[in-house]
Amino acid sequence: MKIKFILSAIVFVGMAAPAAQACNAPISCVIKTYLGNYVTAVGGGGRLTDVIHTDATKVGSWERFTLVDSCDGNSVINYGIKTATGNYLTAVGGGGRITDVIHSDATQLQAWEKFKLISLGYGAYAIQTISGHYLTAVGGGGRITDTIHSDATQIRNWEKFRVICN
Repeated sequence: MKIKFILSAIVFVGMAAPAAQACNAPISCVIKTYLGNYVTAVGGGGRLTDVIHTDATKVGSWERFTLVDSCDGNSVINYGIKTATGNYLTAVGGGGRITDVIHSDATQLQAWEKFKLISLGYGAYAIQTISGHYLTAVGGGGRITDTIHSDATQIRNWEKFRVICN
């Protein structure tokens, strides 16, 4: 009788809701454009204008980002991209823009602050916004104005980034 009760309890426990999926720990990374320049959060973040440059040739604190798992439980992880000041990058409107594309002043990880890193192999990634558009380093990088667009619907060279984490 005791054995039957214990087996019943095990079966019941086995039918319980699945355990919560563990989130990945935040990780520090740099992002390189197709031409090999580093992505910079101007001023370390906290900005609405002149937000991103793609011309850095060396890594400083403004070129370091922290990828934060949004813990959505999706098969492809959504990440928040935190700047040196602790603010998140925002794809304004969720993506699909060529002006007023990125802000770096968000303090909470909401929908517009979520990005997917789509592995393309050989260390290359496309960065996808919540609306399904891809980030583009205009000209492949190396710029201080008109640096990033979020309206690409296909992945070409300018939509390829290297995400290097330690």
